[in-house]
Amino acid sequence: MKRALPFTEEHESFRHIVRKFFETEVKPYYAEWEKAGIVPREVWKKAGQNGLLCSDFPEEYGGSGVDFLYNLIVNEESARAGNSGFFISLHNDVIAPYLSHYANEEQKKRWMPGCASGDKILAVAMTEPGTGSDLMNIKTKAEDKGDYFLVNGSKTFISNGQLADYVITVVKTGNSISLLMIEDGMSGFERGKRLEKIGLKAQDTSELHFTDVKVPKENLLGKKGNGFRYLMSVLPKERMSLAISSVEATYLVQDLTLRYLKEREAFGKKIGSFQYIRFKMAELKTELEMARAFCDQAVLALLKDELTTAEASMCKYYATEMQKRHTDECLQFFGGYGYMLEYPIARAYLDARVQTIYAGTSEIMKEIIARSLGL
Repeated sequence: MKRALPFTEEHESFRHIVRKFFETEVKPYYAEWEKAGIVPREVWKKAGQNGLLCSDFPEEYGGSGVDFLYNLIVNEESARAGNSGFFISLHNDVIAPYLSHYANEEQKKRWMPGCASGDKILAVAMTEPGTGSDLMNIKTKAEDKGDYFLVNGSKTFISNGQLADYVITVVKTGNSISLLMIEDGMSGFERGKRLEKIGLKAQDTSELHFTDVKVPKENLLGKKGNGFRYLMSVLPKERMSLAISSVEATYLVQDLTLRYLKEREAFGKKIGSFQYIRFKMAELKTELEMARAFCDQAVLALLKDELTTAEASMCKYYATEMQKRHTDECLQFFGGYGYMLEYPIARAYLDARVQTIYAGTSEIMKEIIARSLGL
């Protein structure tokens, strides 16, 4: 079935470039990156050179001024290649929009070109050791000292935490929340240990610590006290990005499984010929196509700036839960081989688990959806 999204020849040419990039610059090195627990900075620069980073930035700030479909293509091809450690979607779709929407002209000129070239890597620091989804109760404080803020506190589970040059940090300013850009090299800003995870092993996740960090007033993003509103405005795009990746990752899982079912034999015949397995794969395929159709409609709304928070939450909730469940059900068909890390399905299973947790848990998504129903 033809997709509803308005892809042009230019989009498809870009997809070819992106697919080649992931096939040549990511897949051959992925096992090495997983062992190291981090992706080298060089691949970020190569991504920038190929136009994969912040392509929706205006040209004067290093981007190409294109639409969100280019970011979507990057996300789809990344998932298609089985990449879960080179967190390009976080950089492009989660953090960069804060700069596009809320940075002033001087900040845009100072920060955005490096983000588009891959010379600078972005992170956002929200979660704290004692605070998860409840952002209003964060403890990291920024005291107003006249021409600078003095920041003290800690963050955890920060993606790109080891590599990041720019960290958009959620801080308490009095009784409200603000966003400060804390930059690599600022005195008192320290990175804690790289956290070991059950999946996404090539992606660096870290603790961050701030001890009397002097952050110039020029690094305040937007207006003081408006941080919570800014966070809520960007989250729908982040959740759509995750939904898109989950859908494509599920396609990869189903492709891996179908190939195995057509090759593996049991009791003298291909295991894909057993009725239960055939019917189950038919169910999974149908559900996946319906998920893509709904997500594509949501992307159309996003392109028109009409996507609601509830709709984005529906996509994130359904697509990530689907990815987790489908990966589990497909792994079962591999038998003992599915438990071996040398099989891609095993890594897919581990990587899928976090999808229903970060960027808002499934429970938070259902709470947002329920509220939109007036409940």
